[in-house]
Amino acid sequence: MKKHNFYAGPSILPEYTIKKTAEAILDFAGTGLSVMEVSHRSKEFVAVMDEAVALVKELLHVPETHEVLFLQGGASTQFYTVPFNLLKTKAAYLNTGTWANKAIKEAKLFGEVVEVASSKDTTYSYIPKGYTVPSDADYFHYTTNNTIYGTQIHTDPEVDVPLVADMSSDIFSRPIDISKYDLIYAGAQKNLAPAGVTLVIVRRDALGKVDRPIPTMIDYRTHIEKESMFNTPPCVPVFAALQTLRWLKENGGIDAIAKVNEEKAALIYDELDRNKCFEAVVKDPADRSLMNITFVMTEGYKDKEADFFNLATSKNIVGIKGHRSIGGFRASTYNAMPKSSIQVLVDAMQEFEKQQA
Repeated sequence: MKKHNFYAGPSILPEYTIKKTAEAILDFAGTGLSVMEVSHRSKEFVAVMDEAVALVKELLHVPETHEVLFLQGGASTQFYTVPFNLLKTKAAYLNTGTWANKAIKEAKLFGEVVEVASSKDTTYSYIPKGYTVPSDADYFHYTTNNTIYGTQIHTDPEVDVPLVADMSSDIFSRPIDISKYDLIYAGAQKNLAPAGVTLVIVRRDALGKVDRPIPTMIDYRTHIEKESMFNTPPCVPVFAALQTLRWLKENGGIDAIAKVNEEKAALIYDELDRNKCFEAVVKDPADRSLMNITFVMTEGYKDKEADFFNLATSKNIVGIKGHRSIGGFRASTYNAMPKSSIQVLVDAMQEFEKQQA
């Protein structure tokens, strides 16, 4: 039976990506070798990397001022790589959850960190507003989408200092004005590929301004010079990323997928706002994530959580348990999630409500 995969990450990938990657694991580009064993210096794999970079630039309208890199280590490595390369004296951070907190912790190793605002007071159930970013900050860092708490910043912030963003869980899901950013990073395991590769988009002239020596492996200039091939790249995730990028282009690109994502999220949020048994954790529609929808049982049905989970499981719905730190439920609706699976979840909510009559 088909599983409806709502896991937050690693998460659902397009069937196109899974099929093409499986084929390449058996025979990559007609070489008679697996993509797992072919040289990353071979002309066949260099072509994969080149096309993946080109498609990122095309889909996101990356300006000529920026470079696209495929690196390793996930967003967690970027938490310290960013300040290592960019923080001279002071950086500003917006605290919207667990991943922002981790980024803040790493940045404090390199200089002063100003936490411009936080939503910790309500367990990160909203996006702070009306904060001021210090004009002398080397950069302002924020997390665009918060997988654990279900909040999202839907527009590019207007700030007077260099802008840095962790877009791990909503990259390629909506239009972005790349020109406003000095650096964007994103772990692949949400909307792009299996875990193991990290996308970085960096403005060239943002680099080389700190005085500290930078270890070769975490100097962005190293990877720009070597075109993401300074060391052996994670070949299978990069190949899978290319397939997802092709799939995105074939399905109309970022504008088209953004429209679908809005429609998918609306199906669930509308049901949460209507159904007597459930409620969205994030109350302000402007702050609600289109990628990770967090919800709990309403006051009169708190003791029914296990019952709904069992019903959902019987419908082949997987991955809806909330993060262990907050509980409840979470439906992750990344690009590859079909509307049909969303409808199965909504139908399950409605069936559960009827059972309580």
